[in-house]
Amino acid sequence: MIRFEQVTKRYADGTTAVDELSFEVAEGELVTLVGPSGCGKTTTMKMVNRLVEPTAGRILLGGEDVATVDPVRLRRTIGYVIQQVGLFPHRTVLDNTATVPALLGWKKARARERAAELLDLVGLDPGTYGHRYPEQLSGGQRQRVGVARALAADPPVLLMDEPFGAVDPVVRERLQSEFLRLQATVRKTVLLVTHDLEEAIRLGDRIAVYGQGRIEQFDTPATVLAAPATPYVADFVGADRGLKRLAVTPVTEADLEKPAGDPAPGAAGGAAPGEARGKTAGTAPGEVPGEAPAPAVPLGASLKDALAVLLQHDAGHIAVHAPDEPGRVLGSLTTAGVHRALRRTAAADVSSR
Repeated sequence: MIRFEQVTKRYADGTTAVDELSFEVAEGELVTLVGPSGCGKTTTMKMVNRLVEPTAGRILLGGEDVATVDPVRLRRTIGYVIQQVGLFPHRTVLDNTATVPALLGWKKARARERAAELLDLVGLDPGTYGHRYPEQLSGGQRQRVGVARALAADPPVLLMDEPFGAVDPVVRERLQSEFLRLQATVRKTVLLVTHDLEEAIRLGDRIAVYGQGRIEQFDTPATVLAAPATPYVADFVGADRGLKRLAVTPVTEADLEKPAGDPAPGAAGGAAPGEARGKTAGTAPGEVPGEAPAPAVPLGASLKDALAVLLQHDAGHIAVHAPDEPGRVLGSLTTAGVHRALRRTAAADVSSR
């Protein structure tokens, strides 16, 4: 969907912001650009919608060279979210959200209907918030309106520049979770700029780690953390990258201890492993039959979330249940299982390079 071909941006004073950059973002993929201030990541993003013009190279959007497209028309087909949000203070939330559809010539009723749909999608009831003005909203609410406005005309591409950087850490985490939920629904092609490695890891399908004007590594979060491509990347992701990998490594059945005492599937009077059989069903290793069950997480939860639950209890293990069937225990996860999962995924990431 987005392709950079040896793109360079050099300013009149000789400063090279971006140097022969080449990479591709697939349709529906969320790529995070992460690096220190002044490394060229925002310049990279702004060249996509021609807020900054490249000195050399080409940027293709859906196979079309953006340099051949009228800048105004181009920007109306690309969603754009910035840290300061940029809402019009004299317009209501509903009218702010309907801005781009109105510019594209949509009838007012249709534009406002679309705006209401998007506000609801980002978790703001249009009946409650639609008539309010930006100054009547919290920072997190304004940021949600900014995302809704960027999506209002259903653009195929979304550019996001430090979108959650202006809110406190608790609100930021909630906004990130909401955005991941939203992205799972709308599946836009997203370039997201951030200086926060944790945010890049959490949100990105792939991460571009920037040095000075160049991408040092472009890969999945798990691979960047498990196998940094250069000493610069290793230093950037930090010595605690093993801990960071917990957030991008899901719990799988291979990591589990199986429930004790389960008969083989299909045995007379038995049940499949982990299925309910009275008080003793799904008893995890070390669990006493008849007592309260161990704390549980669903299969596919991150090791970070699972370990957080594990450390809050004294049982030494937590139950892991089927994602949509909390009553069907698949096994238990121990600290040894967490370590085993990290070793396994690290080996797989390295072998796939």
